[in-house]
Amino acid sequence: MNTPLSILSEVKQGNYKVLARTLTLVENDISPADSILKNLDSRSGTPVIGITGPPGAGKSTLVSAITNFFTQQNKRIAILAIDPTSPFNFGALLGDRIRMASQFNHPNVFIRSLATRGALGGISAKTIEMVDVLKASNFDLIFIETVGVGQSEVEIAGLADKTIVVLVPESGDEVQNIKSGLMEIADCFVVNKADRDGADTFANNLKKIVHQGVKSIPILKTVADKDLGVEALCDWIVKPIVNTNQRKEFLFAEKAWKIIQNHKMQAVDKPKLRAGIKEALLQEDFNIYRFAEAFAATCMINAKH
Repeated sequence: MNTPLSILSEVKQGNYKVLARTLTLVENDISPADSILKNLDSRSGTPVIGITGPPGAGKSTLVSAITNFFTQQNKRIAILAIDPTSPFNFGALLGDRIRMASQFNHPNVFIRSLATRGALGGISAKTIEMVDVLKASNFDLIFIETVGVGQSEVEIAGLADKTIVVLVPESGDEVQNIKSGLMEIADCFVVNKADRDGADTFANNLKKIVHQGVKSIPILKTVADKDLGVEALCDWIVKPIVNTNQRKEFLFAEKAWKIIQNHKMQAVDKPKLRAGIKEALLQEDFNIYRFAEAFAATCMINAKH
């Protein structure tokens, strides 16, 4: 029987089959997942690049183009693609992965999809754990592609060393509405589909907004499906990461918060929750807040026994 240390040894050597199985163990809390996580080196220096942006911004196409650039330099790339969770089957919706089809058989590329599991910003404790497993392998870069942009997307800042926000020329109103959230998480803005009308005007307006902030944020233009501007973006990606001790503390505090939150939620049995809701809905005086309080109290009592 493989021990956690022997599994990690295979993962470190770049055995992708063992890595895939390890990620499955961790994602589903199957033994010896807990021991594997506790034997990880939390100071691994593999850069983690977060890529986020609204649906239709071309994130998957951009990630594929970036991956092509780095694999031509013989770099090993891991991609964790976070998909919306179906409220009915709690799986990952994988349609977007079709755009990365050309990468699946590349020997230096490892791709994994992960459901958000209801995390508002697309980042769950499982994401953190799976990224840490990927960092234990022999990758040169790890990319996390997340869905949507909004205030809750600041959560990616607690996971990625650098965060790229992908927008398109039509995103003008959206930037005005959520610019405070974007300013918090963005280390670089990419205006993708920059061959469309209005791209230059949009990029210039974005620069004006960015210059009002406290940090300098580069704005790059790309046409991912034509490989235009991708090299300049990749040059920015590999620039040394300036991580102050304060930022490290912030990153680890965010990770610890998510992990603790996840442990607390393990006492909540979702099928029992649904069964309880089904029964409670038959009562004329049903109130979701009273129900939630009572259910949480029962879970805590059960967890102690």
